[in-house]
Amino acid sequence: MNWSQQAFYETLNDASRAERATTLFTLMVDRGASNYDEDVTQLAHALQAATLASESNAGFELITAALFHDLGHLLLGEDNGTTRVLAEDLDHEHIGASFLNNFFPLAVTDPIRLHVPAKHYLCSTETEYWEQLSEASKRSLEVQGGLFSETELAALRQEPFLRQALDLRRWDDQAKVTDLEVPAIEAYRSAVETSFLTD
Repeated sequence: MNWSQQAFYETLNDASRAERATTLFTLMVDRGASNYDEDVTQLAHALQAATLASESNAGFELITAALFHDLGHLLLGEDNGTTRVLAEDLDHEHIGASFLNNFFPLAVTDPIRLHVPAKHYLCSTETEYWEQLSEASKRSLEVQGGLFSETELAALRQEPFLRQALDLRRWDDQAKVTDLEVPAIEAYRSAVETSFLTD
């Protein structure tokens, strides 16, 4: 399938809910087999995050956000690109959220948009949080601008979906376990289909 953003959008735009879910899942499987820095593949990372959300009794929309939180990396073609990912911030959170805004409500896309600022927030407010980050996350934090100022923290606290973004961020950080057995992507079909915007 052509995974250019425009072609991908057109495919999804003309599809039913079930077809949309299948197309998104196919992208995740097709492009998610590579590592971009961690010891897990991008697909495994996404599935682990969604599993943590599900085990935390999150709602369908937040489970969907956890599954697709790094979709921007795949839309940007950041496969097997460790140097590029760590050396340059391409705003994958905004790319993914902006694309998914066409198909999902803010309850899905705002936690995705905010999951990188949420890392800055937690690192700026909880000393022990930074210490438990993976080396990749510590490096990407610096690439993405480092700790937040008081002004930036105050602005982020005004975001309606900050709590959900902080939950997503913590799952993101935990979802890097090598060879962890988790449900396959089809386990999240109901959550994803339920979360789509009403036609």
